[in-house]
Amino acid sequence: MIGRLNHVAIAVPDLEAACAQYRTALGANVGAPQDEPDHGVTVVFIELPNTKIELLYPLGENSPIKGFLDKNPSGGIHHVCYEVDDIIAARDHLKASGARVLGDGEPKIGAHGKPVLFLHPKDFNGTLTELEQV
Repeated sequence: MIGRLNHVAIAVPDLEAACAQYRTALGANVGAPQDEPDHGVTVVFIELPNTKIELLYPLGENSPIKGFLDKNPSGGIHHVCYEVDDIIAARDHLKASGARVLGDGEPKIGAHGKPVLFLHPKDFNGTLTELEQV
């Protein structure tokens, strides 16, 4: 059901410093910051030959990333994202197998302009998992 790894998301306490580190120390292709108010984050995508890194920075006081950084002040891996062909079919299959879909269970439009869902980390070995329809 799942396809390729779309990205690994890393919450960062200083977006500019993280972008500079990837750009200068690692020589990566770093995109421009993109505000995602519906998700409470500012994101920057780093293109790699086989996937992407998504840097996450809080946008607003109610950002879920703010809470993550409060617990992890240095930042860290926040979630992994896998591609699926049909997000509704994937959601229904996962719910039928006992997985919990976060939020209201309906897909939202993500940073790539495509439908996304998040799955409860307790159902996936402690890893917050995002599904993105391709």
